[in-house]
Amino acid sequence: MAVFTIADLHLSFGEDKPMDVFPGWQNYTDRIKQNWQHLITPDDTVVIAGDISWAMDIKNTVEDFSYINSLNGKKIILKGNHDYWWTTKGKMDRFLDENGFHTMSILHNNYYVADGLALCGSRGWFYDAETDADMKVLHREVGRLRMSIEPALKDGYDPIVFLHYPPVYNDMECSEIMDILREYKIKKCFYGHIHGGNAAKRAFNGEMYGIQFRLISCDYLRFMPLAVL
Repeated sequence: MAVFTIADLHLSFGEDKPMDVFPGWQNYTDRIKQNWQHLITPDDTVVIAGDISWAMDIKNTVEDFSYINSLNGKKIILKGNHDYWWTTKGKMDRFLDENGFHTMSILHNNYYVADGLALCGSRGWFYDAETDADMKVLHREVGRLRMSIEPALKDGYDPIVFLHYPPVYNDMECSEIMDILREYKIKKCFYGHIHGGNAAKRAFNGEMYGIQFRLISCDYLRFMPLAVL
């Protein structure tokens, strides 16, 4: 067993929104599948950190989820900013079960254990949030992250955190998210959302406050899931 992660698959089998129009994304679903099946075994776990499907409603995710479900391993998915299909966890759990997507689980106000690791996380929010509306969402995400981490700690695990939004970017930090990571002495944090060469150059990959940060957006990883340890 091993744990891997990747973000921003941006699947659109059920929507007319192909990513192939962007530089470097040509044949990306074939490349993801080839890399994934070569690297991931049926016993492994992959955390997909948001921006999974362009579908606007969960009913329209069937083709995208079928693709993910067919890939090796167990998949744990969390929300990204473009996952407009996202609904309540209860509804999503029922949808996965009713459609036979039994290799997929939702990370939302909870945590999972794989290979002895506690896999925690939430969507996160903008590092430069300033408006009242943004701050309301940010505080909600902080609460969700706390709800994911605290039970894992109480159960005796050392949490690893997955976010969609970067908690640190260029010379800016999302202090509310960073405070949670520091409070709970998180050692590893993986995040997505950042695309393109110029933007990725400003993404933080390295150690800060004793925390190892790593960008895991699909194109940045060249469509290859990354081993967590």
